Amino acid sequence: MKTLSKYKLAKRLGASIFEKTQTQKFALSAERSAKNKKRGRGRGASEFGKQLLEKQKVRVTYGLSERQFANYIKEAMLAKAITPAAMLHQLLEMRLDNIVYRIGLAPTRRAARQMVSHGHITVNGVKTTIPSRAMRIGEVIAVRKGSKDAALFATFAEKFAERPLPSWVMWNAQSMEGGVQSLPTAEAADPAGDLVAVLSFYSR
Repeated sequence: MKTLSKYKLAKRLGASIFEKTQTQKFALSAERSAKNKKRGRGRGASEFGKQLLEKQKVRVTYGLSERQFANYIKEAMLAKAITPAAMLHQLLEMRLDNIVYRIGLAPTRRAARQMVSHGHITVNGVKTTIPSRAMRIGEVIAVRKGSKDAALFATFAEKFAERPLPSWVMWNAQSMEGGVQSLPTAEAADPAGDLVAVLSFYSR
């Protein structure tokens, strides 16, 4: 995806979907664009349009293809113990690449996917290259022994000390390992968008 395309997409879906668009300069530009659009509209967006926007926002934030996202939606719809929205949130947050991002090993989810794909991360002592791997409570995530001295992790300890760790994950900056200690909730891990609206979009 080209940088220009990212900026256009972020203006539609929100600055939070890409790290490069989380700046004051971008916020001002997006605000001007929004005002210009409002002048040209006679009516507000339809309910379908709002749901579509939320769907795109969540999918792009987690870096999923339409097919991957649709599969998560199907699984969430089958939830019985919790609401479909809560299940969807758990499915997205419990991906290995997302947890690597939440811990702070990578600055973005995209970088976290690359980190996992390149074999820098192990789960329960075994190297894995599958970013979408569904994690479970108690499983151990660690930086592979051969990667600990890589430039990628050279200043991690300092960066980690400055970044608050989500309550549902744990991490030891010295041993470079940790894991999931509880299931993520909307309070512990802010959803990327309105998941109820997303599910309504797929329920049509």
